[in-house]
Amino acid sequence: MNKVKNKKIKWIKLGHIDYQKAWDRQEKLFKTIVNTKINNRKNNKLIKTHNYILTCSHPHVYTLGRSGDEKNLLIDKNFIERENLDFYKINRGGDITYHGPGQIIIYPIIDLENFFTDIHKYLRLLEEAVILTLEEININAGRVKGLTGVWINHKSDLPKKICALGVKTSRWVTMHGLALNVNTDLKYFENIIPCGIQGKDVTSIENEANEKVNIPDIENKLINNLSKVFEFEILDDEI
Repeated sequence: MNKVKNKKIKWIKLGHIDYQKAWDRQEKLFKTIVNTKINNRKNNKLIKTHNYILTCSHPHVYTLGRSGDEKNLLIDKNFIERENLDFYKINRGGDITYHGPGQIIIYPIIDLENFFTDIHKYLRLLEEAVILTLEEININAGRVKGLTGVWINHKSDLPKKICALGVKTSRWVTMHGLALNVNTDLKYFENIIPCGIQGKDVTSIENEANEKVNIPDIENKLINNLSKVFEFEILDDEI
């Protein structure tokens, strides 16, 4: 059965939103795409699936991936409640990370069969879009061998992570995604061992540029670079 490839992506801007609400939104879109593929294949139809990118930020929250170690959360439940934080065990890959105000969160809910079927390539293209975005604002970033994400001082012995990645895929449909630290309060990373990696610092665009940065401007640059590396067409959807 031939696949009808759809390289258009609807950009849904969720704004500052509770983590659970955004996760529910992801799950709904993800399951819709997966179910469409299953049903259409059963009926031996030509398949056309939709693609989405959700952008948002969250109130202070820690999330632990399915292969993560809860020991990498360095605070207890009493501290979490007292400081009005949230903690979720979720179904993405990777270990523990922090989300909060001043970050750009990108959740691609896409059918990779519309583009390519290679998870490694998918992760590297997400990283590449971030690297290109940082390059536009004169921040040199790159990859560290054996580690996911985007790093500053990536060629040194003391790299600093500026963007974390963690994804889930099923039937070539993706969810979860990346978190880029823009004007993030980095003290919240002190409560965890970020991504379960000992001895690696975390940084932000503000920290590297020594000034507050316009988040919508960075978000637009990042979406534009995602469209370049994945070769998709963006459809705006203000929600």
